[in-house]
Amino acid sequence: MTPRLEEVTPRNFETAVGIRVRPDQEHAVSPVVQSLAEAYVHPAGVAWPRLIVDEARTVGFLMAFLDIDWYGDGSVRRSGLWRLNIADGEQGKGYGRFAVDSVAAEIRRLGGTQLYVTWHPGPDGPEEFYLRLGFRRNGETSGGQTVGVLEL
Repeated sequence: MTPRLEEVTPRNFETAVGIRVRPDQEHAVSPVVQSLAEAYVHPAGVAWPRLIVDEARTVGFLMAFLDIDWYGDGSVRRSGLWRLNIADGEQGKGYGRFAVDSVAAEIRRLGGTQLYVTWHPGPDGPEEFYLRLGFRRNGETSGGQTVGVLEL
């Protein structure tokens, strides 16, 4: 079984918005419907929302941000993982790593050399997951979240 990414379409929209993380993680990641709304209000090409599908099962959702104006002043442009929602019951099976690898591949395809991510700090957050994948804290915060970067 090899997971794959699928675009969110009218056909799979209900499945997409039905993805739920574990209850103890709900405070740390926005629901898929909010992510899709955010993707809609940004200029075309900024948000890259995708479903993570394994055979016929939708197991998660990711959304990348591509070449955004990080500080809003034109000084720094970044790309990275904006959202990662692995469904309750599907975690620990490699889908999160697959998601990060997929976003990294897309950023590389577009000529990028770094992948950024933010996470809620704390014992129940995803910090250890990201650090195990090679992200390093860069000393910044964004909206109260830790900023990490992975060199590609």
